[in-house]
Amino acid sequence: MVNPLLAPELRELLAEKKYSELCEFCESFHPAQIAEFLSALTPKEIWEILSRLSPSLRGEIFSHIDEDVQLNMINTLGREVMGKLLSEMPPDDRVDLVKHLPERQREAIIPAMAQAEREDLRRLIAYPEGTAGSVMTSEYAVLNPDLTVEDALLKLRREAPNKETIYYSFVVDENHKLIGFVSLKDLIVAPTGARVKDIMYEDVIFARAYDDQEEVARLIQKYDLLAIPVVDEQNRLVGIITHDDVMDILQQEQQEDVEKLMAIGGSHEVGVYTKLSTWDHFKSRIPWIVVLALMGFVSGLIIQNYESIFLQVAILASFMPMLTGTGGNAGSQSATLVIRALAVNEITIRDAFKVLSKEFRVAFLMSIILAAIAYLRVMAFYGQAALPPSVTPLKVGLAVAIALALQVITSTLIGALLPLVAVSVKVDPAVVASPLLATMVDIFGLLIYFNVARLVLNL
Repeated sequence: MVNPLLAPELRELLAEKKYSELCEFCESFHPAQIAEFLSALTPKEIWEILSRLSPSLRGEIFSHIDEDVQLNMINTLGREVMGKLLSEMPPDDRVDLVKHLPERQREAIIPAMAQAEREDLRRLIAYPEGTAGSVMTSEYAVLNPDLTVEDALLKLRREAPNKETIYYSFVVDENHKLIGFVSLKDLIVAPTGARVKDIMYEDVIFARAYDDQEEVARLIQKYDLLAIPVVDEQNRLVGIITHDDVMDILQQEQQEDVEKLMAIGGSHEVGVYTKLSTWDHFKSRIPWIVVLALMGFVSGLIIQNYESIFLQVAILASFMPMLTGTGGNAGSQSATLVIRALAVNEITIRDAFKVLSKEFRVAFLMSIILAAIAYLRVMAFYGQAALPPSVTPLKVGLAVAIALALQVITSTLIGALLPLVAVSVKVDPAVVASPLLATMVDIFGLLIYFNVARLVLNL
């Protein structure tokens, strides 16, 4: 985010070389707030201010600067300057930024970083996008099980400024395998002379580096953790994911689910609507629109095939929007609930019969109410309508009511079934369910409507 409110004052202080006041300003507010103000300046002006700050504060502020501004700084400032800034950033933020760089630019800047940070970056960036390893940080506190509580506190006091969090300290053996954890509270209240292994918790909730990031976020949410350790195939501790990272993960996953439900492709990144070009938006939205438009022709063919029914009883056409709209709403409700239940692991494909049974019962109850409303509406508004000799308002009301009831039941079952089928073939249910649902509901609804009308009205 860019906040230009103080840009003139900051430029004035720079022009007058009042660096001490600039430093005091940067130290007086949260780094995220400072980043908003600095993002309104040019890359050279930003660096002129950041270069006067301590390395830790400089890296923290730079990590909060708007991504477009960060990329602009990389293109404007020299590789040595950017190597320095990247070295001072938190590891997880550093990885996120470097992943957005072109390969050539990335390989030019990484060698300019400090060796330890360079090796850490190459290790973290190797994990596939969307895994726990891609969002974890390597700034965690570790303790030896044989340390005394006093020595452990001294160690944490020395390392605290460089760690993401020290509330949890993870206990590892000589091979760096995770064997337990202790909280800062446990260390503070522990009896004098106690050792870490005496007070540590051995039952550790952990994630593996290649686990899906959303599943890891759910673990932290489920167990109310401040951080979760991440281990490799040999159970060696390789990083941690903190609660603030979880908020970003869940926001990204929610963005992805919403866009998939609306049949939008692409990368599903958060906060990029204004940054993407018209062409990028077009590419992400056109495929499903074309597919659904082609499927929509089926509805037209059905209407054309049953055109004779409209010619005989014209008032049937006025009920089509209500029929398709109600069916779409019922199906959307069902699909949304099932997709959500699948996402939080409340149900699996093995629960398909149970889900369909419940949705049928719900749909049946809704269909009774809606059928009664539809029948009364026909009788109230079309009781004196001009109809063929063999067709009475009572028959029309009965046809509409039966068709609407069957439409609600069918749409509800389709809405519940599509996500389950998608999961069974290992496809994201959000991708399949919502785009197909409306079109399938229309097709089945029209077939139900016209066939019920033909049977009840003897057309």
